[in-house]
Amino acid sequence: MVDPAPSTPPPEERTVIDAVADLLQTIVDWLRQEGEAFIQQKVILPVQRLGLTLFSAGAAATLLAVGVIFISIASLLLLAEWLTWPGALYLMGGLLVVGAAIFTYFKARMIQK
Repeated sequence: MVDPAPSTPPPEERTVIDAVADLLQTIVDWLRQEGEAFIQQKVILPVQRLGLTLFSAGAAATLLAVGVIFISIASLLLLAEWLTWPGALYLMGGLLVVGAAIFTYFKARMIQK
């Protein structure tokens, strides 16, 4: 004998506990979403901007250092024709040491203020 109609499962009844559980899950999902948005806006984006700023400053400092090296070498070659090599080395080294001392002096004064 063949069953004429397939039996359908009885409809699920929602209890108060299920409704409360759904409500709590909705609240947790909302809090998680708001927390992610807050962290993204207040923490991650400023840290990304800081990272890009530091990277850009590092790249600029590297390019500046390479430029100063090339200018120093060109000046050294030019001075070597006029003062001989030992005189050119003394002059360039002395200028770089005096420049570093002046920079250090002013930087130390700024830090003390």
